[in-house]
Amino acid sequence: METKMLRWMSGVTRMDSILNDAIRQKFSVAPIADKMREARLRWNGHVLRGKEDSVRKIGLNFEVIGKWPRGRPKQR
Repeated sequence: METKMLRWMSGVTRMDSILNDAIRQKFSVAPIADKMREARLRWNGHVLRGKEDSVRKIGLNFEVIGKWPRGRPKQR
């Protein structure tokens, strides 16, 4: 949930100077970073379980040879 909504539910304002982490712990809400990490790992597992010749699996294992040119791109 949004921190703004949690603050409203607990009756706490920004003027009370209570940290967002403390409010999240009070309602036992997981941190946003953990939720994003779970989603990335779930996607990665989904890709790894796919067929070897699928586009997403080929793109995951694709290696680019050479270097990207440094500096500003040349105008045509």
